[in-house]
Amino acid sequence: MRLIEIRLLEGPNVYRLEPVVKIEVAIGRRRTWYGQRNPARHALVRLGQAVPARDWPDDIAALAAWLKRLRADHGGGGAGLAVHRSSDPGHWILTFPWSAAGRAKAIAEAALGLVERNVSPARTARLTGGQARLLARWGARIGEADTAGPNWIRDADRRIPIVSISGTNGKSTTTRLISHILVAAGRHTGTTTSDGVLLDERMVDPGDWTGPGGAAQILGRSDVEVAVLETARGGIVLKGIGYESNDVSVLTNVSSDHLDLQGIHTLPELAEVKATICRITRPEGWVILNGDDPFVAAMARRVRAHVAFFSVAHRPPAIVARQVAGGGRAYLLRRDVLVEVDAGRTTQIASVTEVPITIGGLAVHNVANALAAAGGARALGATIEQVSRGLIDFQPTTDRSPGRLNIFRLGGRIVIVDFAHNEAGVSAILDVAEGIAGGAAGRATPITAIIGTAGDRPDDSLRGIGRIAAERAQRVAIKETLSYLRGRTRESMVGELLAGVRSAGTPSAAAPVPVYESETVALHAELNGAASAEAARTGARPDTARIIVLMCHEEREAIFALLAELGARPVDLSSELTELIPRLQDQRRR
Repeated sequence: MRLIEIRLLEGPNVYRLEPVVKIEVAIGRRRTWYGQRNPARHALVRLGQAVPARDWPDDIAALAAWLKRLRADHGGGGAGLAVHRSSDPGHWILTFPWSAAGRAKAIAEAALGLVERNVSPARTARLTGGQARLLARWGARIGEADTAGPNWIRDADRRIPIVSISGTNGKSTTTRLISHILVAAGRHTGTTTSDGVLLDERMVDPGDWTGPGGAAQILGRSDVEVAVLETARGGIVLKGIGYESNDVSVLTNVSSDHLDLQGIHTLPELAEVKATICRITRPEGWVILNGDDPFVAAMARRVRAHVAFFSVAHRPPAIVARQVAGGGRAYLLRRDVLVEVDAGRTTQIASVTEVPITIGGLAVHNVANALAAAGGARALGATIEQVSRGLIDFQPTTDRSPGRLNIFRLGGRIVIVDFAHNEAGVSAILDVAEGIAGGAAGRATPITAIIGTAGDRPDDSLRGIGRIAAERAQRVAIKETLSYLRGRTRESMVGELLAGVRSAGTPSAAAPVPVYESETVALHAELNGAASAEAARTGARPDTARIIVLMCHEEREAIFALLAELGARPVDLSSELTELIPRLQDQRRR
């Protein structure tokens, strides 16, 4: 039996809705996970489900017995122990609630040490002198350990409502939208995002604050009336959620991202982790779920709160249709209008063309985010008029929504800067690029995709990004993000992306793919030198119309500065939409 980790989770997590000690061990030979990202039912692993004692291997049974005995002997109580499976071959996870950090960790270490020395956990067992002394030493260490409690915020200690937002894509945008709606409605709002902590949409602490530390910052303030908290996978897995419950939760979607990290390999497992925010929603609160995503919609059966779905489908899925038919609440897209359906009554929120972040409906992912935000804001008491006003007023600018669908014009060229960091994100942003490229009278503007992401993505995700870019763009370039290699080599990153590009079998896949050492170098080259070289090859003018999509993660501020230096200007989507997408004018006339 090999120890993988002992981790103290300080708040609700995938195993329990309370602080627990997580002990992960491996039994047998070392093996690497290999399987389907969306496994069949027989291969499905539910991380939070307890394994019956009859199915425990002998070493796990002995470890569990020692944990129970030591907890009972040292004031921790013997109840609450659970054993879980991991999809990593041979890995087992034991959890138990804790109230004293040092003592809990010492108990875990002692149980492992005693099992390793084959000391029987039975109280009637006759121990050798060495075993008895070992047990005494561990008992002394446990007794001397510190008793600091978990650092989470109990319901009795918080005074303001919380909306938690999670999902693979769209978390930050949905969080910003909800905050904007509430601030416009006159409510002092504290917000955490992967960009930083904001008060009434004003940045006060830049950085990724999507874990319990960010939540503590907001919930500890006296000048905030409502907390809007983006809640990422990493914080849930590594520390637990920083508060006991929320009043509203929004789960945007689940797609391939951050897989093969911390033992999370499949989409159902990822969904189970992210849905922790829904399981801690209070019974009188609301859970807002993406009805178009089967992994998300399935969570409706596992929550205590009221459920509302959102859907952008022309014909919503059966689970949403049943909800509406039964008088439940849903947020839908009907004839290009965002609507709320509740108790059989349909109320219009706003036309798609009035909501700038949807780019006239081209950004379908942002239509979904707008519906999700509407549901979240309404659950916090915002009126339909307040939701409508907030959505119509929200622009995806570099200050309000930095790195999320920021669009610039430079002569005849359009530059789209987006945080897209996985396959779903790349597909979504290329949907927008293709919509803009369609132009008028059947003309199509070529698209350049500058791709690259963090190195902690699995090989299949990196190849997927490359393949999607090559299938849908006329030119592909790779930009390196050296501070985000996260254990990979530069050669491995570029190699996997290139393998995906080559697999597409399109003309752009067969063409040379330049590799640039940074995001700013890549964008500058594609706007200048590379464009001139291509112009020389094709006979076109260097400043000929082109749409450039940049996956931007590392140098966002430098990218914005470069665009300003080159004379690019942000596109005002509220006034320039039909100029950006001429065919929308014909649609509006009809």
